[in-house]
Amino acid sequence: MEGFGASDAWRCQFVGDNWPELKKNRIAELLFSKEFDENGNPKGIGLSIWRFYIGAGTTEQGEDSDIKNEWRRAESFIDAYGNYDWSKQKGQQWFLQKAKNYGVDKFLAFSISAPVHWTKNGKGYNSDLISGKLNIQDDKYDDYATFMFEVIKHFDSTGISFNYLSPINEPQWEWEKKSQEGTPATNSDITKLTHLLNQQIDESNLNTEIVLAEAADLRWLYSSFNKPKRGNQIDYFFGENGKVENLKRVKKTISGHSYFTTWPVDSLIQIRQKLNKELKKHNVDYWQSEFCILENTDDIGGGNKRDLGIDTALYVARVIHADLTLANASSWQWWTALTNADYKDGLIYLDSGDNSDLFNLDKIKYNGDFHDSKLLWALGNYSRFVKPGMVRVNVESDENEVSIIKQYKDIMLSAYLDKETSEIAIVAINYSNKNKAIDVSNYNINEIYVTSSMKNLAKNVIQNKQIILEARSISTLIGSIL
Repeated sequence: MEGFGASDAWRCQFVGDNWPELKKNRIAELLFSKEFDENGNPKGIGLSIWRFYIGAGTTEQGEDSDIKNEWRRAESFIDAYGNYDWSKQKGQQWFLQKAKNYGVDKFLAFSISAPVHWTKNGKGYNSDLISGKLNIQDDKYDDYATFMFEVIKHFDSTGISFNYLSPINEPQWEWEKKSQEGTPATNSDITKLTHLLNQQIDESNLNTEIVLAEAADLRWLYSSFNKPKRGNQIDYFFGENGKVENLKRVKKTISGHSYFTTWPVDSLIQIRQKLNKELKKHNVDYWQSEFCILENTDDIGGGNKRDLGIDTALYVARVIHADLTLANASSWQWWTALTNADYKDGLIYLDSGDNSDLFNLDKIKYNGDFHDSKLLWALGNYSRFVKPGMVRVNVESDENEVSIIKQYKDIMLSAYLDKETSEIAIVAINYSNKNKAIDVSNYNINEIYVTSSMKNLAKNVIQNKQIILEARSISTLIGSIL
């Protein structure tokens, strides 16, 4: 396992810069802390990966960016004259430093558009709906690669080293809606940019690895899915004639996003089984690097309307389980840590505190209320206890004899072993409406941490070998191998 993470896009920019210290410090504690309170309950979910968004400069453009919601714009460290200003993205840098202070294991920088003064249309969104190509002027690839390299080099000089750089995000979408920064890209575009980045990083003393390709849908990783120039990305990049296979600074990992592949349950299962088959064929590792609720489902509806409760938390826990156990993901990352929207896209939810005007974005820029969600703590059942370096292992249980479809509506178990200490963490999801007993007598389990409608990673002490999983809960069992 390589880690569990979330990103700072876009909301951290205002919270980190403007909010009262007490509030934003507690938000950081919820995301990053690995400490326990006096009752033995975790103070936070201990994320092990923090994703830092490299902005493209739509904030500086203001209304001329055409992106109406300023919360979805971003500053750029570089201006049109090539001058760098490292005071930009101040709020995001506040959270980045907090993550460092809390001991977050790994950092990832990601870009989703070239700086606006280098794009073909001078915007952070795309206007070309025909070619599917990167929205960048033909002679600016070198500049774009140098810019990203300079960003990670700068932060390395401040003591924050980016383990990973993701230069392209969801290249299969057209990004024409003027709602945020973004650009399409063909596999050929990605290859060109990656070669330039590889050269610059390789000639430096940085230890950053390039990670590709943040596919917008898992099916583009193993099939053309109606976009042949932007699909079949595992084979294209890492196949027999893979375009980046031999680049020293490219991590042999492919990243994809689980959007639109989680409902119905048989699709959740089958798509990941097909993905795993292709990954094994090419001996490539896999990261699920972005997810929130977008598709409509019978279980929790769609993305609209925030849900601080257990239903969305359980739904996402099942997705995590499927990504880890079926697609064999070694990392799982949520989309955005904070949200100010009435939408199921955050771990921590922000609002104005005024019930008559909860989502007033002007007010929330400077202060407001924040709310932890059951989803935050459900992710914590993994991120807090499944540590980088652990190995996922088979868990022996009667549940293994149950058909996979039934498991995904009932009890789902996965186990993670620290080979050096023999510590084991078993994550048990009870999706059903009934308490269920499981037998883990093959393990020396002594602690259990439960997230349910009434509990947030609440610690319980194990009294006997039979463990009762509460209805509609996620539990992490901690112990060792006998």
